[in-house]
Amino acid sequence: MHNPAESIRAYLYAKDRNQPHRMAQAFSENASLEMNIRTEAISFPSSVLGRENITDVLVRRFAQTYENVYTLCLCPPPENHVTRFSCRWLVVMSEKPNRQIRIGCGGYDWTFQRETSLAEHLTITIEDMQVMPPESLKGFIDGVSVLPYPWCPTEQILSEWPQSAELENIRQYLGL
Repeated sequence: MHNPAESIRAYLYAKDRNQPHRMAQAFSENASLEMNIRTEAISFPSSVLGRENITDVLVRRFAQTYENVYTLCLCPPPENHVTRFSCRWLVVMSEKPNRQIRIGCGGYDWTFQRETSLAEHLTITIEDMQVMPPESLKGFIDGVSVLPYPWCPTEQILSEWPQSAELENIRQYLGL
């Protein structure tokens, strides 16, 4: 039987790997998305209705700009029959046009249908997003690519996280 952890994993694979077909394994047809953006470094619409529209925003349009995307949920996966789940996340990605690195953090707040465990609502909070020069790509991508995906304990990030003063806000938010 499908469970909330599989819905979250399907969403992350869809977004991070540009696999829009997986969104049907993540969201109900009439799902809703709310975006709380607390940084100037990235923009999204504040709300989106319907799985197809969510897919357009979070997968198709996202993939036009970003690549090498790794999103880590910094907690264990949710239990099988929960209808609500919240977690912090960390993302590392590069921009296609200029190869700058973007490193961000925030929170996911999920609401799942009891019968199907598909998401009926997702609130994404983007707390911080830092832009780093292209020459940082190898260090950050090499570091994040060896971490467990998509569920990663915060303390595991410490061993692979490059030191950088520009990331102090993210480090503080994540407790690194």
